Amino acid sequence: MTTYAVTGATGGLGSRAVEELLDRGVPAGDVVAVVRRPEAAAGLAARGVQVRHGDYSQPGTLPGALVGVDRLLLVSGSEPGQRVAQHTAVIEAAAAAGVQRIVYTSIAHADTSANPLAPEHRGTEEVLQRSGVPATVLRNSWYAENYAAQVDQYLATGEVLGAAGEGRVSIAPRADFAVAAVAALLADDEGSVDGGPVVRELGGPGVTLAGLAAAVGEVTGTPVRYRDLPAGEYAAALQAAGLDEGTAGFVAAIDASIARGELDTGDADLAALLGRPVTPLADALRAARG
Repeated sequence: MTTYAVTGATGGLGSRAVEELLDRGVPAGDVVAVVRRPEAAAGLAARGVQVRHGDYSQPGTLPGALVGVDRLLLVSGSEPGQRVAQHTAVIEAAAAAGVQRIVYTSIAHADTSANPLAPEHRGTEEVLQRSGVPATVLRNSWYAENYAAQVDQYLATGEVLGAAGEGRVSIAPRADFAVAAVAALLADDEGSVDGGPVVRELGGPGVTLAGLAAAVGEVTGTPVRYRDLPAGEYAAALQAAGLDEGTAGFVAAIDASIARGELDTGDADLAALLGRPVTPLADALRAARG
């Protein structure tokens, strides 16, 4: 039997991936949930899932967490500035453990993007390339939940404020990305033509932030407009709303990345892994709001 491991298995994406593996009929005993705090995964352990302690920032915990694992879903870490070192520790432990394939969750167009999140993902992809472990890189675009969390603010102000211009962002719900990740984990990819990792650019149909505003209006029944600002003015507006300078600059830089088309992947690769159309944006926003 094949043993599948998921890192970050109590997080938003990892937990959904574990559930998807179980829903697809993978025996619980063949699923390894690698977690920072095993007590947080007590529910999985009660269902027969192997819960193992593995902390990205504690490399000594990783070899034991990956013993006997055949395929690994490496969910990217959440600590800026630490990701390459953390991911490298996981990849090296996986190689030493004899893992046969790694599926890694990267970001859209990581190899060429100037998105502030891209460099660490690009660095991780390079580590994967050098590792010699067969790999699939899932370059995820933007989660619908990133915008759903701001809907109340959009309604309060009557607008989606941004600096993305006419740029399009390929939005999909986290659940779709989790299903796709498991599909890739279960698949027998033959590798890219150059022998490197297989790369999939994942997202929904591209939509402008004006289109996002229209979707918010559709879901809530309250008209919302998009107001576009230059990136500097947008960052200043975010600071005036209470964000610190660094966070405001980061958010504005994400919109600048959208304006350049760096989060527009189209929906072909995600739909192919899902075996169905990507969840429409309005439905994703509605579901995220409960």
